[in-house]
Amino acid sequence: TYLAMALAVSSFLKGECNRIILTRPARESGENLGFLPGSLEEKIMPYLRPLYDALYDMLAVDEAAALIERGAIEVAPLAFMRGRTLSNSFIILDEAQNTTAEQMLMFLTRMGFNSKVVITGDPTQADLKPSERSGLVQAMDTLGRIPEIAFCRFATEDVVRHALLEKIINAYAGEE
Repeated sequence: TYLAMALAVSSFLKGECNRIILTRPARESGENLGFLPGSLEEKIMPYLRPLYDALYDMLAVDEAAALIERGAIEVAPLAFMRGRTLSNSFIILDEAQNTTAEQMLMFLTRMGFNSKVVITGDPTQADLKPSERSGLVQAMDTLGRIPEIAFCRFATEDVVRHALLEKIINAYAGEE
């Protein structure tokens, strides 16, 4: 997410795009949170918080807030993307392992002229039902032969959070 966010902010600041669109599926990670009170924005905020966190690491909070207020940066759940055409935009779909095949196709067909799309996700951390196939995995299988589409696969040594995380990930994978 952070690398994608850095690319998006850099592209925006260079004038290569007019806006940044940040989206992710609103999928709970193994826990059923049930009914959330409040407005629609208050209900979806917990799902979108990681995108704001990454954004605030790239831009000052007041600068990011001003860009969000004027619509230059938009943070929205994936379900709100249907029917849109996103032109002149840098679009990030985060946590794509939690999309269904239908959601992924819907998302991919939102791309308009002069837009770039970055999709992030870890297929090993999907929160889908056992009967659901990850849209990310299907996209990787289906689109891998298109030369204009690239896939970057990261390993544990690419972890850029706390230095201890590489060891934790390897231990869970049975490598340590």
